[in-house]
Amino acid sequence: MKLFAPLRLLAVVSLCLLASATSAADAVIESITRDVARPAVLRGSFSQQKQVAGFRNPLQSQGRFVVAHQRGVIWSTLKPFPSEMVITADRILSRQADGSTRVELDAREQPAMRSVNATLFALMSGDVQALSSQFNVDARREGAGWTLQLTPKSAMLAKAFTSLRLRGDRYVRDVEIVEAGNDRTLITFSALTETPATLSAEEAARLD
Repeated sequence: MKLFAPLRLLAVVSLCLLASATSAADAVIESITRDVARPAVLRGSFSQQKQVAGFRNPLQSQGRFVVAHQRGVIWSTLKPFPSEMVITADRILSRQADGSTRVELDAREQPAMRSVNATLFALMSGDVQALSSQFNVDARREGAGWTLQLTPKSAMLAKAFTSLRLRGDRYVRDVEIVEAGNDRTLITFSALTETPATLSAEEAARLD
């Protein structure tokens, strides 16, 4: 489950996020917000590399994901070991290849967990307004593409990680997470599609 550490870190950080925009670079931020897609359902593949400080070779994983607006995220790792993380407004569940399930976080114990879905979707869609209250934002346009460099404003968040970088166009194409201990994780998204536009019965059941 170590390969899911960046998602857990983002979930913890999301407990502190408020949906408000910074005044800096408003024109660029509004431009990015206008251009990125807001699909009801987004599917795709991911590859993840985590470079742990002091180790030569990065930890690598690959898989696919489903992001359903107002429902949650299904994050399925296929390699090197099959596993799954399901994130909804109420909880984060881990499912292993043997079918065992474990509750990682429960909104009944931590009500602020209801911000997790919105935060992860904001990362996928480049929604700076859902991230900028706790981060300084350097937003840049590069033709049809854009880059967001986020650095924590508070000392508390700075203890967790140094920065987030998002790059994309109509969609977020990659996210780089630099933790305070200098561990680095790069998540690259590919084969993104908005079709089919609704969840399958199986996907809906996994998010219930």
